[in-house]
Amino acid sequence: MKNLKMALLQALLAVTYGGVLQASYADQALILGTTTTTEQSGLLTQLLPAFAKDTGIAVKPVILGTGQVLDAARRGDLDALLTHDRESEEKFIAEGFGIKRFEVMYNDFILIGPKDDPAKVAGHDIVKALLAIARSNAVFYSRGDKSGTHQAELRYWQIGGLKDKSQRGANYKECGCGVGQALNLAAATEGAYVLADRGSWLNFKNREQLKILVEGDARLFNQYGTTVINPAKYPYIKVKEAQAFVDWIT
Repeated sequence: MKNLKMALLQALLAVTYGGVLQASYADQALILGTTTTTEQSGLLTQLLPAFAKDTGIAVKPVILGTGQVLDAARRGDLDALLTHDRESEEKFIAEGFGIKRFEVMYNDFILIGPKDDPAKVAGHDIVKALLAIARSNAVFYSRGDKSGTHQAELRYWQIGGLKDKSQRGANYKECGCGVGQALNLAAATEGAYVLADRGSWLNFKNREQLKILVEGDARLFNQYGTTVINPAKYPYIKVKEAQAFVDWIT
């Protein structure tokens, strides 16, 4: 009987809580799905207050890797996106989840590693550098989180013919984490390398013996895009506010 009462109470709470969430959704701020790089670079602390001041629209950022942001948008949990994986974003639009993709800004990826560079990767060729890391069994921290940075890293490995992660050296490690944590792991591990974005690196303080070793490869270009979630999929999306954000930032 006790168990039955508990089950009934849990069911009642679930229904009530769900109803409160649905009723209060319209009162929430614009929900922006964006990436760890926009947070770790310090961009959001500048961008969102300026947008709110200009438009009167408050923004609640949901900060995840780009792949996770797109997954959340497919569930109808977001109003607008600011992400950086063109291929995934264009697929998202083609599937009908977004209205249109607009290019906003760009960053670039950089390979960070120890100043003494034991794997001898320094230069301007990201694929050649990753192959050197694999051959030397140097520690490499992969984001492993479906982020735009992670997707770019996987493309570079593929170009080098190392599609399977077992080919990338005995010390290839997936942290499943954001850029800040990945950089901290590299800083705390002797001889470790990590792919990051320049904006986050510029805002990163715990550098220890790390430095930029590979930059300037055209393949490291990192384009950001923004889009409004399609209200035909989710009628409750705050289209007016989301479009205001897209118009403002573009």
